[in-house]
Amino acid sequence: MKIVVIGGTGLIGSQVVQLLRQRGHEAVAASPGSGVNTLTGEGLAQALVGAQVVVDAANSPSFEDQPVMDFFTTSGRNLLAAEALAGVQHHVALSVVGTERLQGSGYFRAKLAQEALIKSAKIPYTLVRATQFMEFLGAIAQSGTEGSTVRLPSAHLQPVASADVAAAVADCALAAPLYGMVEIAGPERAGMAALVQRYLAAIGDPRTVVADAQALYFGVAVNDQSLTASDGARIGAIGIQEWMAQK
Repeated sequence: MKIVVIGGTGLIGSQVVQLLRQRGHEAVAASPGSGVNTLTGEGLAQALVGAQVVVDAANSPSFEDQPVMDFFTTSGRNLLAAEALAGVQHHVALSVVGTERLQGSGYFRAKLAQEALIKSAKIPYTLVRATQFMEFLGAIAQSGTEGSTVRLPSAHLQPVASADVAAAVADCALAAPLYGMVEIAGPERAGMAALVQRYLAAIGDPRTVVADAQALYFGVAVNDQSLTASDGARIGAIGIQEWMAQK
């Protein structure tokens, strides 16, 4: 089966491509570097010839409010239109757990708009919502850094290893469309500040993390439900301690 992975050279997309190829499928890694640009539409028609499934794991190069909205809505329309013309039978898109709960953020407003486009299109679809990647802990630390102190919310986080996300996406690409959503999350929930402190200690970073109930997560107030998965979510196999041991 031919499966085109948009964003196929990124953190998740590259692993999805590898997994699909290991399972004997023709997985095509599509990205601007390979001449496929969903924002302009360049190369889409050619890339999708003969494709039964498309996986969209692309991310916006900018997180600023208007550029990120333009990226996800324009790219989404271009991709879905090209899929309709090519006869694609299943659209799998990577999204984020808690998207509808984080609408104070322009990024999450854009992700929700992307999801709405997918649901309104005529192509059978599956949305894979993941919690924050363990690989993103460094960026979270940086977002709250003031000198040698990192100030972060105490709200719970349920980070998941990118390898577990890629496995979930690959499984969904090979399964029947859900016309709905599946969540993938890590096996442990803990306070964001505490998790980041563990991460910094694991990599030998001397910064001190302070839990602040008033601190924002990339400009948005969060609570214990904002960034954690619901009951029934698929739980990844890689624990935080195991992942950190590899750092």
